[in-house]
Amino acid sequence: MRGTALVLSATLVVALTGCTGGPMPAPSPSYTSDYVAPPVTTIAPLTGIAVQQGQTLGPSLAAKIDNHADARPQVGLEHTDLVFEEMVEGGLTRYVAVWQSDVPAEIGPIRSIRPMDPDIISPLGGIVAYSGGQQRFVDAMKATNVVNAIHGQADTADVMYRTTAKRAPHNVIVKAPQLLAKHADLKPPTQQFAFAIDASGATAVQDGVARTKIALRFGAPSQPSWLFDSASGRYLRSQSDTADEDSAGHQLSAANVIVLQVAIGNDGGVPKTELIGSGKAWVSSGGSTITGTWRKTTQTGLIRLTDATGSVIRLAPGNSWIELVPVSGSVSFG
Repeated sequence: MRGTALVLSATLVVALTGCTGGPMPAPSPSYTSDYVAPPVTTIAPLTGIAVQQGQTLGPSLAAKIDNHADARPQVGLEHTDLVFEEMVEGGLTRYVAVWQSDVPAEIGPIRSIRPMDPDIISPLGGIVAYSGGQQRFVDAMKATNVVNAIHGQADTADVMYRTTAKRAPHNVIVKAPQLLAKHADLKPPTQQFAFAIDASGATAVQDGVARTKIALRFGAPSQPSWLFDSASGRYLRSQSDTADEDSAGHQLSAANVIVLQVAIGNDGGVPKTELIGSGKAWVSSGGSTITGTWRKTTQTGLIRLTDATGSVIRLAPGNSWIELVPVSGSVSFG
């Protein structure tokens, strides 16, 4: 029995060590993995929304958008990242609308440049599209770091046209992707405002007061308002108590409404929003509003928003409308 045991033991050793007498290699795992590394993300510079890295590498496109009754409904406004509403002659308003993360096929109607526009647009770089203007205002815009695309020039003939759907001068439309393609070498804009990670982290939500309605008065003919819609978490825009819609029938909306109280100068009979300076600010996100201060020190400098303690105000991720309301106008909340 002992001899048989020795034989069995030897056989077992041979089986375990292999024919060469060396140790058996550790078995290699054999399996198929379904794991896929998540994409690297960054935030869109003008909205703070998380996007896949490289998705928003293009430059911004700003445009002077008409807000005359004959220009409405405008084309592409519901796709904007930012919209600045400014007062012009007669108490009317126009927009500096900005697209970067969501560029529609067409935008417009575009109108002429104004003296405050270089201060609004210069921090963005990129491109500005407009229909012309007084030569001194055009010269001031051309003197900035922004590429000027002007209707009626040879280099924009293939990307701008007059639609027959509206009457002149409220009918110049821009083929936005084609214009951007002409300047694909331009850099994307820098981040303009501070953003919270999500809507619940916005400063207005954290430290503000619940306010669902914003009523503004630029002048007698321009009295826009915003109403917070809890279902969508967005502010819905009206003008003169009528829903303000784009050409696709969507009511214009915003994740953030930023109201800046501004002085209005007079540049040869043309109102000029004085944006280099400081003043009172109201920032609304998520159905709440916080009061603070705005400050901008140079033409290319950013607008800084701070609360009563001097801390930076963070917006909810999403698009923003910046309402440049004259000191002579009014702002109320409900």
